[in-house]
Amino acid sequence: MSGPSVLAYGDRALLVELEDTDVVVAWTQALREQPPPGIADLVPAAATLLVLVDEGADVAAVRRELEALRVEPPDPGDTSDDDGDLVEIPVTYDGPDLADVAELTGLSEREVVEAHTGTTWRVAFGGFAPGFGYLIGGDPRLEVPRRDSARRAVPAGAVGLAGEFSGVYPRESPGGWQLIGTTSVAMWDLDRDPPALLRAGAHVRFVESTEHSRGDT
Repeated sequence: MSGPSVLAYGDRALLVELEDTDVVVAWTQALREQPPPGIADLVPAAATLLVLVDEGADVAAVRRELEALRVEPPDPGDTSDDDGDLVEIPVTYDGPDLADVAELTGLSEREVVEAHTGTTWRVAFGGFAPGFGYLIGGDPRLEVPRRDSARRAVPAGAVGLAGEFSGVYPRESPGGWQLIGTTSVAMWDLDRDPPALLRAGAHVRFVESTEHSRGDT
């Protein structure tokens, strides 16, 4: 197994380039469990991991530690909740793109709902807006492209799919994800500590709300 590509990122940060999002999650977990001396924070993304270095630490030494680090590839079938951080999100499956997702996947609307609620997702990284988590590890049948044209306004709480990811819009904003449902749970709340409900590494289960959903038919 060859080492990762580690690039300088300013005076106090290093950018680790990795194969894919699953590997980023594995690296993030490994470094959080046993961080080399000098690491201040980690910022995961789709295929990179930004490593912030403590002020006064030897950046070159941290870089050597990262270049020498070997992390076991993730097990695609492993959905265990080792850290005990499990978030349940109730969803009413009434999204305007539910029928389109069913057509794209060859599933019925009910099967889309069952696939979305039937596996444990994991927060790979945050981005796009405060509180937005990119979730991976769902049923591979739900991998669908973004919409051909983005909406000017997607409401807060909209639950969507795009590529391998699922996510929940934390606030009203433009967006091009396929919307399959809604939740009333706040993704971002400044009165909560921490404000973001979904943090990198957390496990997520979507639970169908008892309210009527389009997928019931």
